[in-house]
Amino acid sequence: MFDKLEDLLHRFEEILNELNEPTVAENQVRFRALMKEQSDLTPIVEAYKEYKKCNETVADSLSLLDSESDEEMREMLKEELNEAKKRIEELETELKVLLLPKDPNDEKNVIVEIRAGAGGDEAALFAAEIYRMYVHYAEGRRWKVELLNVDEIGIGGMKEVQFVITGQGAYSRMKYESGVHRVQRVPETESGGRIHTSTISVAVMPEVDEDIDIVIDEKDIRVDVMRASGNGGQCVNTTDSAVRLTHYPTGIVVYSQTEKSQLQNKAKAFALLKSKLYDMEQQQRHDAEAELRRSQIGTGDRSEKIRTYNFPQGRVTDHRINLTLYKLDKIMNGDIDEILDACISADQAAKLVRMNGDAV
Repeated sequence: MFDKLEDLLHRFEEILNELNEPTVAENQVRFRALMKEQSDLTPIVEAYKEYKKCNETVADSLSLLDSESDEEMREMLKEELNEAKKRIEELETELKVLLLPKDPNDEKNVIVEIRAGAGGDEAALFAAEIYRMYVHYAEGRRWKVELLNVDEIGIGGMKEVQFVITGQGAYSRMKYESGVHRVQRVPETESGGRIHTSTISVAVMPEVDEDIDIVIDEKDIRVDVMRASGNGGQCVNTTDSAVRLTHYPTGIVVYSQTEKSQLQNKAKAFALLKSKLYDMEQQQRHDAEAELRRSQIGTGDRSEKIRTYNFPQGRVTDHRINLTLYKLDKIMNGDIDEILDACISADQAAKLVRMNGDAV
């Protein structure tokens, strides 16, 4: 590990030297690539430099203890020594985590798809609430949310909704939301006051950009244009602006109607289709690597029940990491960082165990 860290430190210094050259800014592609590499390496280099400094503190404290006779000074040196040793242990774990292989999709924007499952209108109402939860969460992180398509029901619910979240590291956090979300509560339409259980499914897909090659053959696609349905302005509902794409080889159907322009809706529909095809490729790869899939928390089985929202008890339980929080109102208002941080920590711990096992 330390050989690798020395190599990364050397590479970091090379990047700084190159960025200081006057001519490098003339090549914007190269400049952006160097800036990104510098940004990726900075947390590793800073932790490693602190680790080396702590080791020097340990060596200096031990050396001074050998020659120091004053008891008060010896106590100060021992305290400094113990603090440095403790920090070294923390930094070793921190560096192992920082050196874990990065998910290449982590910095990408995401396309999120929420579908109502079991529970009829109550599931559709819950789907709308989870959509609003994600919108509030994105706004809190200053990410942008753009609606792709929504199928609403009259009482304020959503049978289905697709939207894009644009922001740095969106996929690195939102990927832990994929799976089945379950709600337990008394529906507003329930006169007997009985608690019902309803479900929705959430799929989080990295947005496909230029660096991912997804080829869609024109003969494999049927494009239908139609008048948009549901809520919308006069232009949206009176022109054939909505676009539906059917991909014959996979049976995937996508629909976009939120824009006034047919061309804009077509572009959105193709972006969604590309992300769905890329996501399908990823799922197939995970299926082929069964052991890896079982050990992952974020990108595993989409049919897995990952979380329960119990309204009578005011609690939310994430079943993957056995975490229960009694702050349902805050969570439904977008305060989901505590859950996501715990998922990330558990995922990193599982990867460290697997890495250590491979090393043995």
